Amino acid sequence: MKNVVCSLIGHDFKVSKEITYHIKEYKCKRCGEEMTIDANGEFVPLTAKLKEINRVLNNVHEKRLERGRRLFMVNP
Repeated sequence: MKNVVCSLIGHDFKVSKEITYHIKEYKCKRCGEEMTIDANGEFVPLTAKLKEINRVLNNVHEKRLERGRRLFMVNP
């Protein structure tokens, strides 16, 4: 029934996870469909492969942020 509502009036996507500043994962509030932004900036369905890519990308992003915080704290 939820998919019928989304097919009639459209999905209601909300950010479910922030990967980087520009890449996020989205989930429909009504039907639970998941989407993300791919390498070309397109809104695409979230597959297992894209979930893994986003996980690795998030790890790299977090490490860079942490390194930046450490450098900032050492060199005031």
